[in-house]
Amino acid sequence: MKKIQISPSILSADFSQLGNEIKKLEDGGADMIHVDVMDGHFVPNLTIGPPVIKALKKQSSMLFDVHLMISPVHKYIEAYSEAGADIITIHPEATDDLQSSISKIKSLNKKVGVSLNPETKIDVIMNYLEQINLVLIMSVNPGFGGQKFMPEVLIKVKALKKIQEEKGLDFDIEIDGGINFDNSKIAIEAGANIL
Repeated sequence: MKKIQISPSILSADFSQLGNEIKKLEDGGADMIHVDVMDGHFVPNLTIGPPVIKALKKQSSMLFDVHLMISPVHKYIEAYSEAGADIITIHPEATDDLQSSISKIKSLNKKVGVSLNPETKIDVIMNYLEQINLVLIMSVNPGFGGQKFMPEVLIKVKALKKIQEEKGLDFDIEIDGGINFDNSKIAIEAGANIL
């Protein structure tokens, strides 16, 4: 079994204190920092862009797990790579050509993540699993912090874990949204290794 890793989202941080908030996460034992990027188009809210990530990356040695909830995503991949993203996670619905976007992320020597919304089927990524480093299962609808965890997505986590084992693949399974001390155990039991 893979080591369970914690990737706290800075979406719930005090944005006036982001550098200090990341330092607290680092000191608290977080494995990486989850950066939710929203464009007001793919999802209703706006968050942070490459300049903020670049400034924060200078203050931290932690991995930046950058979740791009932006569309069209392809033309922004390079900017987030240059800003300091270590893992670039995209949504299949946000690109015209998922293969091309995966290849672009790989060409920049970054880890590739693909995110599945609660209603998105695993079938969408089946042909890409050998190229993906991380599958991010959304356990809330993307775009807003503070939503209630949707336990029905655990069926998808279990199915992905089974496919992973049957095919001998090595991608991480991350779950994102409404995760707390109470539901983290069932997410891990289902097969998630990044919370």
